[in-house]
Amino acid sequence: MQLTFGSGEVFAEMITDAYGNRVQNATPVRIMGLQEMSVDLSAELKEFYGQNRFALAVAQGKVKVSGKFKGALINGLALNTLFFGAEYATGTMKALWADVAGKAIPASGAYTVQATAPNGGRFVEDAGVMGSDGTAYIKVASNPQAGQYMVSATGLYTFAEADKGKTVYPSFTYTQTMPSAKKLELTNLAMGNTPTFKLKYLTQFKGKKALLELESVTSGKLGLFSTKNDDFSVPEIDFTAQTDEAGFKVGTLWVQE
Repeated sequence: MQLTFGSGEVFAEMITDAYGNRVQNATPVRIMGLQEMSVDLSAELKEFYGQNRFALAVAQGKVKVSGKFKGALINGLALNTLFFGAEYATGTMKALWADVAGKAIPASGAYTVQATAPNGGRFVEDAGVMGSDGTAYIKVASNPQAGQYMVSATGLYTFAEADKGKTVYPSFTYTQTMPSAKKLELTNLAMGNTPTFKLKYLTQFKGKKALLELESVTSGKLGLFSTKNDDFSVPEIDFTAQTDEAGFKVGTLWVQE
């Protein structure tokens, strides 16, 4: 007798990218923080009836192999392997800074506030300014009046004399150098070509293992974010398996029993 317990382990390796090109020397990736895994085989049943009410024969028609898994960690290589299948860049991170400490507009001189990106980052784009009373300041191109502001390409915010001494909360996007960062371009590609990957799933209990290998898998849904105020967001992948290029083999299942 063999039982399974726990979520198991999932590994994936890209076969073809979003352009239909076969990926040479692809990097295998382990899906860390796996929460759930399911694989379903569903067959269309065809019944043959004579003149009476019960079927004389039942046969399987088309068989679909599908499944889903949830993993708690967001990893650029994993997301690209499992769903996007496109080129990605490394080394630069873009983020959004929402000021919660606030900055005081000077009471005299230039009524300016300089946005300072964290970790030596570079200001990219303004994302708005809130006042201490919860109202939003209005962005203008020049000569700001009360309740207005303008901002330079380097993140210098200029306010009206009427707002001197007030506390404001500027928000902005910025970039910073980060070797581990990945940037995936969500390009509007032509329909048809679909990224594929090989999937391996291992589950074990009391020293006995079961391993499922699917030769070619395509993801139909990526649940990327499902955030809550007091809980973790767990990405989810729905997938469907198909045969290998020869058209004969879908996969292999090993059970230890």
